Amino acid sequence: MKKLLLSAFMLLGLALTAQAQDRNALGLRLGDNDGFGGEVSYQRSFSGNNRLELDLGWRNSNNYDAVKLAALYQWVWNIEGGFNWYAGVGGGLGTWSTDYNGPGPRPDRFDDSGTFIFAAGDLGIEYNFDIPLQLSLDFRPELYFNDDYRGDNFGPDIALGIRYKF
Repeated sequence: MKKLLLSAFMLLGLALTAQAQDRNALGLRLGDNDGFGGEVSYQRSFSGNNRLELDLGWRNSNNYDAVKLAALYQWVWNIEGGFNWYAGVGGGLGTWSTDYNGPGPRPDRFDDSGTFIFAAGDLGIEYNFDIPLQLSLDFRPELYFNDDYRGDNFGPDIALGIRYKF
């Protein structure tokens, strides 16, 4: 009887492990949105064709630094084999600071900081290898709702992602 219960428990564990495989992905998203930066990226699949992506990132340029949190709901469509394309919508929030020293003998100094919120879209392509590895390339246009963060309130973010799937 103990062997039967142990065997049933092991089979249940194996079934649950197989069902949960590749529902999550964790990695990095490296891109350029007016300054090179990286994001720690987490994806959680809800079904075969939709998922949630959460990204915690930073941006760094000559005149400003920013930290932001983005959340995107994505729809995924299979192209062929391991190739997928995806589109999504979402938004986020962040904080920024700037320290500008102008040129010349008497430089103009400008120090400021603040917070912002943004709306974002997402369009990309990804490849899922036979090993638990995913590579992606995406375009994320972001619309900012704080005039002090960016003068034009728009940021085109293009990034390369590499994630471990589990």
